[in-house]
Amino acid sequence: MNVAATILIDALTYASWLFIVALGLTLVFGVLKILNIAHGSFYALGAYAAASFVGWFGAMKFAPGWSLVAMLLAAVAVAALVAPLTERGLLRFFYGRDEVLLVLVTYAMFLILEDGTKLLWGTNPYYVSEPYSLFGNVEIGPQVYVGYDFLLVALAVVVGAAVWWGLNRTRQGKIVLAVIHSEEVAASMGVDVSRVYMGAFTVGIFLAALGGAFTAPMISVQPGVSVGVIIVSFAVVIIGGLGSIEGAAIGALIVGLARSLAADEEVLRRQIRVNAVSPGPVETPLTVAAHGAADVRAYVEQMVPLGRWGSPADVAHAVLFLASDEAAYVTGAELAVDGGLGQI
Repeated sequence: MNVAATILIDALTYASWLFIVALGLTLVFGVLKILNIAHGSFYALGAYAAASFVGWFGAMKFAPGWSLVAMLLAAVAVAALVAPLTERGLLRFFYGRDEVLLVLVTYAMFLILEDGTKLLWGTNPYYVSEPYSLFGNVEIGPQVYVGYDFLLVALAVVVGAAVWWGLNRTRQGKIVLAVIHSEEVAASMGVDVSRVYMGAFTVGIFLAALGGAFTAPMISVQPGVSVGVIIVSFAVVIIGGLGSIEGAAIGALIVGLARSLAADEEVLRRQIRVNAVSPGPVETPLTVAAHGAADVRAYVEQMVPLGRWGSPADVAHAVLFLASDEAAYVTGAELAVDGGLGQI
């Protein structure tokens, strides 16, 4: 029962941000008929912008709760600055052209934006830790989960409901649906199709940046984060159907559940132990004056089964991060997984 709950909660957490990102991708395709390869780069821009905004808010001595506002403003800023440049300055010249050409154009955008993020933020990773601790921990049975994960789930529900309501219950949404079904007929009825294109593309970029901004506290923001995102986002929209909000939600849940099941099976198959490199193996987890051995043990046992870290080295790094503050004697950590060591 505990394993099933862990798998389900981890799947929902992963599916929540993935749904937000994939929703922007499917909206852009539904309106503009563009398979946007650069969508993952907008996710990365949102994550980097969130790291910068949260840092600025912290430097200005804002309360920690304002970091959520900072992440939202980061997504808005990315959409407001990038959407006009890419849609008005580039994509509009290729509307109605061959689909393969559009894919190549968006792939070129992806390459340009990847190098652009390196120029602006460098190649060192960024960490946005403040928002992740705002909501504390949530106990469900014997398991303890990070409260921020449930915020992501709530955010995905709100965003999905807002987009659905905007498309199906507002006048502007009905105009967008008319353009989706037939832009020629919509144009003949007096609809400014180029304006609809611009609005839909801006919303799509905002959703990608929003997903990146609110995922930033859970990951290491570094070059390359956009590659994996665009792959799984395409998987979601293909499973659920391009242009379908409900399909994006179902596809995200399927991908999240598959990932969680695979991660849990891998963890059950492995024997995981954390030892101190110096002064040698010990019977209990790290002796840490600041956090206590029990807290370190609980942290490792929670984070590894839930798939929060992608490699043994990452888990060792997490343990060192906790142990480094007033540690009693720990100078390093190793993680033994099936005989292989990940060491920092």
